Amino acid sequence: MDHAPGISPAYVAVMIASVVAGVLVSRRTQRPLGLTRGQRLAVAAGALIGGTFFAKLPYLFGDLDALISGRAWLENGRTLTLGLVGGYFGVEIAKLASGVRVKTGDGLVVPVAVAVGVGRIGCFVAGCCFGTPTTLPWGVRFHDGVPRHPTQLYEAAFHLTAAVALHTLGERPVFVRQRIKVYFLAYFFYRFFTEWLREEPRVALGLTLYQWLSLGGLALFGALYAYDARRFTAHPDRSAA
Repeated sequence: MDHAPGISPAYVAVMIASVVAGVLVSRRTQRPLGLTRGQRLAVAAGALIGGTFFAKLPYLFGDLDALISGRAWLENGRTLTLGLVGGYFGVEIAKLASGVRVKTGDGLVVPVAVAVGVGRIGCFVAGCCFGTPTTLPWGVRFHDGVPRHPTQLYEAAFHLTAAVALHTLGERPVFVRQRIKVYFLAYFFYRFFTEWLREEPRVALGLTLYQWLSLGGLALFGALYAYDARRFTAHPDRSAA
C-alpha cells in the first residue's frame, strides 16, 4: 500500500518541498491563461480536494470502523493512482463552477509531474512503498533489513523524466491540449508493470488493486483522449476543457 509507518519530520519536509517545487515550476513554465485570482484559487482547491479525497478512498472504505470514527482521514494511507484521477476531475468541476472555459492541463502537467516526483522521494525517506527483495547492487534496506527495490526512487525518476520531456515540447504542436492525459496514460502504463516489483496482495486474476486501478485509468483517460481528439479536430479553434 502507498502508506508510511509514521510521519517523520524528514517526510514532512520533503512533502513541503514537493509543493514548493510545483509552485515554483508553475510560475516559471505556465503561460498566462487570463484567469482571475478567484478562478486560480478555485482550480487549486479543486485539485487539492479532489486529489486528497480520491487518494484516500481505498483506506476510507477498507476499514469501516476507522471511517465512522474519522481515523481514516488522519492516519497514513493514500494512493497516487486514484489521487491523480481525483485531482483531474476536481479541477474540471472547479473550472465548471467558476466559469473557466480554457484548457489548463498543458500548463499544469509539468508542475504536477515535478511535485509528484519530489513527493516520491518523501516516500523513500519515510521507508514506505518499497519493492520486493532484490540482489541488485542498488537494493536498499528498509525497516525489515532486507535489500529491496527502491521503487519510490524508480517512480520519482519516472515523474521527473516525464516533467523534463513534457517541458521540452514547449510550444511544439505535439499532444496540444492533451498533455495531462498523455502524462496520466504513461503513468498508469508504468504503474501497471512496476507493480510486479512491489509487494502487494493479488486481489483478482493475479493482479494487485493498483494494477486494476491502472487498467481503469488507461481505459478512462484513453477514452477522454479519443473524445477530445475528435472534438478538437471538428472544432480546431475550441480551447475549452
